[in-house]
Amino acid sequence: MSITLENIAFDCTDAATLATFWAGVLSVPVDADSNEFFATINRAADSPTLMFLQVPEPRTSKNRLHLDLATSDWSTELARLTDLGAKHHSEHNEYGVHWITLADPEGNLFDLADHPA
Repeated sequence: MSITLENIAFDCTDAATLATFWAGVLSVPVDADSNEFFATINRAADSPTLMFLQVPEPRTSKNRLHLDLATSDWSTELARLTDLGAKHHSEHNEYGVHWITLADPEGNLFDLADHPA
C-alpha cells in the first residue's frame, strides 16, 4: 500500500470566497457543491485537491507551509493575481530564482517565481 497526496487544506473564515480566489489563480472552476463552510477546487483532476474549511479561530501567525507557483509570463501573472485580490508581501532574488511572496485574501502567503521560457 502506498500513500498519495489527496488534498491541500486551508483553514479559513469563508471557504467559498477563498476557493473562488484560488480557482481564479489556477484558472479552474470551484467544485459545484462548495459553500461558505466547505469548498474544493480541482477535485476531478489527477492532482491534489485544494480544500477550504471554515474554522472559528483566526490565523494568528505566518503560515508554515505555502504554495510555490511559477510562470514564464511573470509580470502579466503578477498583475492578474493582484487583480484577483493578492497582496504584495516581499520580493526576492536568491538561489538563481526571482520570486515574489504574495498573500491571499485571508493572509496566507504564497510565492510566484519567474521561470523564463
